[in-house]
Amino acid sequence: MGFINLQNEIIQQIKRFGVFPQLWPEEIEKIGFFVNEILFNPFDPKFRADPYPFYDRLREQDPVHILSTGFVVLTRYADVVNVLRSNDFSRDIEKNANLPETPTCKYRRERNGTKSILNLDPPDHTRLRRLVSKSFTPSAIERLRPRIQKLVDDVLDKAQQSGQIELVDELAFPVPFQVISDLLAMPTERASELRQWSQVITATLEPTTSVEDLVAADSARDQLIPYLMEIIEDRRRTPGDDMLSSLIAVEEQGERLTNNELIAFVVLLYIAGHETTVNLIGNSVYALLKHPSQLEAVRHNSFTTNTVDELLRFDGPVQHTTRTPLVDVSFTVSGEQIKIDKGSLVLASLGAANHDASVFSNPHTLDFGRENSNRHLAFSAGIHYCLGAALAKLETEVAVGSLISRFKNIEIIGEPEWRDRLTIRGVSRLDLSVN
Repeated sequence: MGFINLQNEIIQQIKRFGVFPQLWPEEIEKIGFFVNEILFNPFDPKFRADPYPFYDRLREQDPVHILSTGFVVLTRYADVVNVLRSNDFSRDIEKNANLPETPTCKYRRERNGTKSILNLDPPDHTRLRRLVSKSFTPSAIERLRPRIQKLVDDVLDKAQQSGQIELVDELAFPVPFQVISDLLAMPTERASELRQWSQVITATLEPTTSVEDLVAADSARDQLIPYLMEIIEDRRRTPGDDMLSSLIAVEEQGERLTNNELIAFVVLLYIAGHETTVNLIGNSVYALLKHPSQLEAVRHNSFTTNTVDELLRFDGPVQHTTRTPLVDVSFTVSGEQIKIDKGSLVLASLGAANHDASVFSNPHTLDFGRENSNRHLAFSAGIHYCLGAALAKLETEVAVGSLISRFKNIEIIGEPEWRDRLTIRGVSRLDLSVN
């Protein structure tokens, strides 16, 4: 049933690094998870470059795939969307999941600190989301368009002079980072440090997270939080017309947003406010350049948020999310009920759901004429639907739309480099010649 042959060198890598180490014992010899099982091998370069054929095989052969450890992988659209929208599933893994006694799980449980809105359930999630959502209304986001356009144009002016651009470092990262910095009225002179902290912290979203990764993330937070606290304290003294001042005002009105919650949310904003968009812009440009007919089609029409929806469906930056059931649940496969116990770890594969042929015809085809692209799950669904989705779509619309309209000839130089991640998917380097 397995479709990845675990060669000796791969086994050695798994022994060394661990695959899903927070789920499985470190001594790989004690578990037979790879025997007769379909396996996502995060070390496989083919999976990194194109995970969708692997998702297809898993969906076709074992759509509710239960590893020998009890970890469940879902790849059908209907199952994934049900998990995302159901009140029977929790996002607070540390609180509600039956985690094994591995070093990584133990470290996660023993870590101190306030959880971000990403990892909370109602009623705490509801309260925090209501407090911060006003800053992300469609009208508030649309007012940012002129500023985003100016930032993009400045980058493209330089690219026009040089005849080339490295997409990630020169466009995909600096523009979203500057936008979120503008929203929070944050200084940007430490951009390189902040990007490094961001990448270290987001590495803990990976199923392959190790204790060393968690320690590194805590170290990054220990540097990031004092930096943010200085800015927060200064803003308390001299509030302005910015999102951070608004959040501080909410916190100071009483009971609803504690100081720790404020810090946790600002950390999340500063990281998630640009991290997803960086990868969305990179993936979108790469997809367009690999599909020249669709590139020409969108050039002759217009690059809109609907265009971005299809790019999100086709190759979104977030490939999966994890939940745990609060009650025993079941899924139907070929007429049989598959029971999943309360407290199990469930990986809902967003990338696989977005390529489910039962929902999206010819799912591996980039098609801007697709009528249901907006049903994609790239931003999740339900109460945890991405708060910054409208901002990410606007930034991508302006950045990618401006790039392809400014330059009639865009070619990839060399081979793109992909981020060494499983949850966050994106090119880490994409050199382009432009004219």
